[in-house]
Amino acid sequence: MNLTDLIGSLAAVLTTASFLPQAWHTFQTKDVSGISLGMYSVFTVGVAMWLVYGLLLQAWPVVIANCITLALASAILVMKLRYR
Repeated sequence: MNLTDLIGSLAAVLTTASFLPQAWHTFQTKDVSGISLGMYSVFTVGVAMWLVYGLLLQAWPVVIANCITLALASAILVMKLRYR
C-alpha cells in the first residue's frame, strides 16, 4: 500500500467512524429532534454520489467508506422520517 492509499484509507475510516455515535444514539433513543431533515437528505444523496464516483474510479477505500456511510446516513434519515 502506498502513502496515497494509506492516507485515503485512514481518511475513510475516520470520516465513516464519525457517524457511529450519532447512529447509535439515534437507534437507542429514537430522538431525532436535533437532526435536520434537509441536511441529512442532501448529505445522503451526496454520499451516494461519492459512492458512484468511487466505483467509477475503482477507488476501493472511497467505495467501502461510502457504502458504510450511506447505510448509516440512510438509517438516520429513515428514522428522522419515521419518528418525527
